[in-house]
Formats: sequence, C-alpha cells, structure tokens
Amino acid sequence: MYDIEQLNAFIVPELKEIAEQFSVKGFKSMAKMDLVHAILDAQADKELAAGDSTKEKPQARNSTKRPSKKDKESSSPNKSDKKSSDSNEDEKGQNEENRPNDNKRRRNNQKNQSSNDRRKNNDKEQGRGRDHSHGSDSKGHQNDRRPPKKEYVFDVKVDGCIAGEGVLELMNEGYGFLRSGDYNYLSSPDDIYVSSGQIKSNGLKPGDTIKGFIRPPRPGEKYFALNKVESVNGMSPEKIKHRIPFDYLKPLFPEEKLNLSLEGDKNTLSTRVMDLFTPIGKGQRGMIVAQPKTGKTSILKDVANAIAHNHPEVYLMVLLIDERPEEVTDMERSVRAEVLASTFDEPADRHVKVSTIALEKAKRLVESGMDVVILLDSITRLARAHNTVSPASGKVLSGGVEANALHKPKKFFGAARNIEHGGSLTILATALIETGSKMDEVIFEEFKGTGNMELQLDRRLSNRRIYPAIDLVASSTRREDLLLGKEQLQRMWILRNHLADMNSEEAMDFILNHMRGTLSNEEFLVSMNG
Repeated sequence: MYDIEQLNAFIVPELKEIAEQFSVKGFKSMAKMDLVHAILDAQADKELAAGDSTKEKPQARNSTKRPSKKDKESSSPNKSDKKSSDSNEDEKGQNEENRPNDNKRRRNNQKNQSSNDRRKNNDKEQGRGRDHSHGSDSKGHQNDRRPPKKEYVFDVKVDGCIAGEGVLELMNEGYGFLRSGDYNYLSSPDDIYVSSGQIKSNGLKPGDTIKGFIRPPRPGEKYFALNKVESVNGMSPEKIKHRIPFDYLKPLFPEEKLNLSLEGDKNTLSTRVMDLFTPIGKGQRGMIVAQPKTGKTSILKDVANAIAHNHPEVYLMVLLIDERPEEVTDMERSVRAEVLASTFDEPADRHVKVSTIALEKAKRLVESGMDVVILLDSITRLARAHNTVSPASGKVLSGGVEANALHKPKKFFGAARNIEHGGSLTILATALIETGSKMDEVIFEEFKGTGNMELQLDRRLSNRRIYPAIDLVASSTRREDLLLGKEQLQRMWILRNHLADMNSEEAMDFILNHMRGTLSNEEFLVSMNG
C-alpha cells in the first residue's frame, strides 16, 4: 500500500500506471497532485470494501457453538450407564466395574479440556492475523478486540501540495517575493519567497503575476517558498521566455474604441457625453483636468463601470494615490475592478511603491498581449510624492519642484500606448488645477500636451449643480477620426460648430436637454437636423 510521501516521490508516468491499476477514472488528464489524491482515495475505497467483506466470517464462526465440557461428558460413550441398567448384579460388582470407567472418564475429560484450550488459542491467533491483514472493524461479537480502522489525515508537511499566487517583486540580492493584492502588493504575512534560480530559469520580471505550487516553511525559514511555476500572466512559462520587452514594442495611435455608453440607461449621461466629445480608445493617454469639487472621482467611477460592463476582456485597475480612505472603500464596493490605494495618511514612499508595482504589473500583462486600463487619481499627487522622495539635486524649479522629480511620473504617464501586434495600455489620469498651490500649477504645465485626450471640467457648472461639469468646447481627443465612424464624425463637426459660440454653461445645458430624451448616442445623432 502507498502513502502520500511515497506517491510524491514517483514521476507522472509511474503515477498513471498505479492509477490504472486502481481503475481511477480520467487519470490521463490529471496533474501530479490530483493523481496522488485520486490514488489515495481509490486505495482507501478498496481497503474499505475488503474490510466489509471480512465482517461476516468471524460472525459465522462464532454463531456455531463449540461443544462445552458438560456436553461432551453427556455425549461421550460411558460404559457405566449401560451396565448400571443391569439390576441383577450385586453392589460389589458395580463398584469394581465403575472404578476403571471413572478413570477413563477423567482421562477423556482432560483430553477434551486440553483440545478446547488449543482451539481457543488457535482462534485467538487467527483473529489477530486477520486484524493485521484487514484492519476491519467487527462490532457483532464481544470477543473482537481489533483496533479501529486507520483514517488518512492531510499532512501539511508534504511538499508541493498548496497553490499560491502573487505579483513578483525583485530584491537587490536577486531573489524575490510574490506580493498579495489584498495588501496592495506591499510586504505582508502572505508573501511567498522566490529563489534567484527560479527567476533566472523561468525568465521572470518584476510585476509578473505567477501561479504555482508552494511549500510550507522549513525549520529556520520565515516564508512559504515557491516550488513550481504553473503559469505566468495566464500563460505557460515556456511562452513567457520569448516575450519582447515593453520598451521595444511599437506604439501606435489608438484604433479600437472603448464603448462608454450603457444602452437604455439614462443615468450615465457623463459617459455618453465623453463617448461623443472625447472618445477613448485602447491605448489612450488621457487626462482629466479638474478643479476641486467638480466631480472628477464620480466620472472615473462611471468610466470604470462602463468599461467593466462593455469590455470584459480588458483588465481594469483603479489606482488611488493620496486620496481619502472613505473614497477608497466606496470605489472598492461600487466598481468591478482591482483597486489599489495609498491614502493621504500614508508616507510618500508608500505612494511611490504602490504606483510602481501597479505599472510593472500592467506592463507585464501588455507584453503577454492583453489590454489593460489604469484609472489614476491623481497624477498631481503622485508627482508630489515623487518630489518628496527624490534626492536633492541642487536645482529647484518654481513652486519647490525638484528638477529630476517629474521624470518618473512622466514615465508612468508615458507608458500608455497601443501596441502594433496586440496588447494596449490605457491610462486615464486626473490633474488638479486652481488649488492655490504653485507646485500643482507647475506639475500641470509639465504634463500639459503629453496626453492625446484631454477632458476639461468647469467649476462654474458644478456650482450650479450641473453634472457632468464638462467644458465641451475645451475637451477633445487627438486623431478621433480613427475611433469614430465617418457619418458620426461629420455630425460631431456640425455639433461642435453649433456649440462654439456658446459658453460652457449654455453648451452643457443644450446637450443634456437633448440627450435626456434619447436612449443612446446613435438616436441622439439621428435626431439632429442637417
């Protein structure tokens, strides 16, 4: 019989042969650990069936009563009984004849008693042999003292029987850890150690999403360790080795449009307006320029829900930097996406670390051919965090901004692109203006013109409680002809010419009044005259 440690020592072909002997169903398509557990289950079922079949034998043997000592005395042939019937013999003759018969009776009784003792001893030895061979539990008779059936208990110490997942973060020494998304990919008790040999042999990079088998920590170790890599970014490790690095992929203008409007839902006017005036494509680098209290977070939430509903193939990430904790909870509960956050009460280096590992994860997914969307709130506070942690260079711009502090935020925002042979990274970030801080104005001026889509929000509209508070005239998308159809593009030119002479309040009132009477943007464009 096999135990779990012996089965783990076998290779997969040997396990399949053993599974065939036990008649395991579907063993040809099973993995190693599935084969091990299936063989153990089949082995336990076979032993249980054999134990049930042996229960009847000792009961049948005990049901036949052995002749006792008194029965044998009564059934044994006694010559004295025959001769006692003769009443004509005298008393002396009876005594002389009964004395040898009494001696014979004693000898017969001793022989019968010794033979009974031998039979009992033999039965006990046979019962013990059956206990060791079968191990079944017989409750039908009292003389059975066999131990209960041994049950298989899961042994945690066995290697390679636990599945784990995480995002890889490399250390300076060459090894790494798989970080958990429950802790925003920061150090936590759920970290999984990855050796430098596994990183080199599998060609792993920072930000790779790795699934595999892990083992418990051995004596003297602190973390669970990765034993075997099953998949990297949803692909086999062999395919990942030949991927092209992100920096060498060809960037193109966005060509495939992300549909932001929900059919039949009149409450998503903000996404319908964006779908017409500032369309977003896969690979877009968009910026939402907003003053305080203009509803930028609500617009991000509507965009996230629209993308999650209309494009389930897109991997959506919401990155909240230096935001309020209650907004983080609200975003996690109202958006079907991965939410990574670092609130305003956290240090600046935590903001930088969370944003860096989120960007690395997105890059690795794009290298694997996936479409990724990152919604960042906000890039101004991310630049402030980088300015805090950057070393002093001696050159300070106006507003107290270090000369080299904005390089990494620009690298983050500039990573958005559409890849030539599949895959895209879309980043939609918010930028704060008119906050009373000179630093925020300098940061916005540095990022102005770097994106290919800009959505302007107006404080005057929000003061009048007109939502969405979008400045339609100032908002636009570069190369929108690649995203909109020819007929739709012509109607949008006519509509923009009509709105050009209006201010932001009049233009938004005009659009909202006409959109509320229609269910979709197509119906709205058809209802236009001319």
